[in-house]
Amino acid sequence: MFVLAAVGGWAFWLLFLWLASAIAASSLSARKGYGEKWGLGTGLLLSAIGVVIWLLVPAREDSAWKRKAASE
Repeated sequence: MFVLAAVGGWAFWLLFLWLASAIAASSLSARKGYGEKWGLGTGLLLSAIGVVIWLLVPAREDSAWKRKAASE
């Protein structure tokens, strides 16, 4: 019984990691001009690797990512 409680705690934190990475990837893809759905899909399927992928994907010309970089 105690082993199941320990696994439940790890599963809870892994769930938070999974959801946070989906939110971060969705936000990055939306700011880079690709829409939230693409980022949400990669964040849910690939977890934290999805965030790294969206950091490496180039931003579109008319995106908020490029406008913010141009204004600084």
